[in-house]
Amino acid sequence: MSIRRSSGLVGAVSLALVLVGCGSSSEGGSDASDQGKTRVFAADNGKITIPADPKRVVATGYAVPVMIEADAPLVGISSWKRGEPMMTEEDLATYKKLTKVAGEQAAETNYEAVAEADPDLIVIGVPAPVLGDIDIKRLESIAPVVAIGPTVPSAWRELSHKQADAAGALKQFDAAKNTYEARAAELSKKYKDVLPRLKLGHVGAYGEVAKGTFQREFNGSWGTNIAEDLGATYYGKVKEPGPGSRAVSEYPSVEELPAAFGEADVMTYSVNADGSIPKSVQYVLDSKLWKNLPAVKAGKAFPFRYTEAATYGEAVQTLDAIDKSLAPLLNR
Repeated sequence: MSIRRSSGLVGAVSLALVLVGCGSSSEGGSDASDQGKTRVFAADNGKITIPADPKRVVATGYAVPVMIEADAPLVGISSWKRGEPMMTEEDLATYKKLTKVAGEQAAETNYEAVAEADPDLIVIGVPAPVLGDIDIKRLESIAPVVAIGPTVPSAWRELSHKQADAAGALKQFDAAKNTYEARAAELSKKYKDVLPRLKLGHVGAYGEVAKGTFQREFNGSWGTNIAEDLGATYYGKVKEPGPGSRAVSEYPSVEELPAAFGEADVMTYSVNADGSIPKSVQYVLDSKLWKNLPAVKAGKAFPFRYTEAATYGEAVQTLDAIDKSLAPLLNR
């Protein structure tokens, strides 16, 4: 049940969903204490009555890695191949063993398989526009359904908390969060005399070579938000802001590279989990305009791995990868 984080689909995700994604935990906790066996949970699809302590959970989309990492009581998941490179050996083994009740796309939901899994809660981790590809009513006839999907890229923190909360799996979630925050604080201290003084620019992985465009990511986007926890600032702002990721990234033509990044002290760019360079990024790196950018000519262009992190466990890997890439800045 994946979504491609392109300008079209991700851009359609409403920023308003961020507001919906906040505050459900306290509300849900109150209802749980009042009612004992159930609680009311605020999700993208409304306020849903769910088990206070779910025992059999089906998760799809972005909820899959969150639930596995949080050790939720999963009985079925969607395929989530994009996340495999960021999973630990233990989590990957769990992922492979779990029954797949849906494919990579929301429309590839196997309702019979969901029913056979006999869940008492279904957590759908796809953006609101994609919910139209799912027969929610049919799923609701099986078990309570909460939709908690991605909004702006940096919102993975709040969204993953909501997903783990719905499944009653906050203990393991909080442990991973604490590990991340401790590592981020350590690295922030390490780079405190360097990063805050620099203006950074980032090339994301979702430009389109056929259209001659590149993805410029600002603060709060996929490739930038975790680096911000180390003190990085990606200067500038979107010229024509839109909903979802369109608020924090844009897609200029490659000819606009000098105008976009001429003021950058440091450039960063997204690479795949294995370190290989996506075609859309290689297209930019091969450009003479890129090679003539002041930061590039100064040898201050660095690759970022694991920019698709959407859980605290994955984001620890991102922190370590960023640290490895930016380490040369400490010697200059």
